[in-house]
Amino acid sequence: MKQRRELVASVSEFVRTPPFTDNPSSIRAHLLRNLEDLTEFHRDYCEPYGRILKKLFPQYEKPRSLSDIPYIPVQLFKTLTLRSIKPDEIVKTLTSSGTSGTAPSKVYLDRETASLQSKALTQIMSSILGKARVPMLVIDSPSTATDRSEFSARGAGIRGFSMFGRPIMFALDEKMTPRLGAVKEFSALHGQDKVLLFGFTSVVWESLLENLRNHNGKVSLPHAILLHGGGWKKLTSLAVSATEFAESAKTFLGVQRVINYYGMVEQTGSIFLECENHVLHASTYGDVIIRDAITHSPLPHGEEGLVQSISVLPLSYPGHSILTEDRGVILGQDDCSCGRSGTYFRVLGRIKDAEVRGCSDALAK
Repeated sequence: MKQRRELVASVSEFVRTPPFTDNPSSIRAHLLRNLEDLTEFHRDYCEPYGRILKKLFPQYEKPRSLSDIPYIPVQLFKTLTLRSIKPDEIVKTLTSSGTSGTAPSKVYLDRETASLQSKALTQIMSSILGKARVPMLVIDSPSTATDRSEFSARGAGIRGFSMFGRPIMFALDEKMTPRLGAVKEFSALHGQDKVLLFGFTSVVWESLLENLRNHNGKVSLPHAILLHGGGWKKLTSLAVSATEFAESAKTFLGVQRVINYYGMVEQTGSIFLECENHVLHASTYGDVIIRDAITHSPLPHGEEGLVQSISVLPLSYPGHSILTEDRGVILGQDDCSCGRSGTYFRVLGRIKDAEVRGCSDALAK
């Protein structure tokens, strides 16, 4: 088994690779080796994870493909303390938003893991923004990202993506009400510039777009990129489609490019960006596998199942292979007409509670 310093060096080298490489088969082989090392490392340094592997994967041996890498259900981050570092090495604790009546996930980061996540996110975002920082409008309240030691998924997202903005303005006040004066000022200052608008999907819709629509308010940011993610469950309950969301952004913000991304606090830094074909792409630093909701067997392309999300970045906690509560379908690999390599897929929404109990029930027993 590799020692921690060797793992840090190996993953650091990995993150220097472009996010969408021209040699995907070589990258996947490298990814498999790193994931094998991470599995062994977390097994030995995270006692609960070691027990999980024995319970769920008693026959685990050297993996021959990414689908052989053991996974843990994402719900376990809500009920167990999963970390492979000492308490005094924790520099940041991330928490998920959590649905009503459920505990939030907790993810523990040390300096190396936080740094790797930041570098990977920079690489991925440079593929759409370039290397230079751009003016940025955050569609949220400044207080959301205040606490540096422990903060929510929204706070983590804002702080992470703020690396790409200068100057930065916030579109909402502390009551999550639009600061229309600030939004119009941003438009007046940067209306002809390449800019980044960032926010969580439901917040962008409920706190800004609906307000602009109800008050017949419009701004013009024709060169803006609106990057948004998360919160689709709430919009689905409001019967708001991705098409309606994008059209409203174009109508009321003048935005011509709307990009959805898929990610989770349990794998910060490993985001999946939507391309112009409206499909999500895995980057060099991770991948997705679709599994049958009942048997958990890997499914072929085109079949719907549970999304297993893989990331090479988690060193301080065993989050490198997670079975999510989302339904998805892989559409292809390395042949999307957008030109990006890697697996491309769609997320189809959350599954029913009963469908994800297999792993958790086994562990509870």
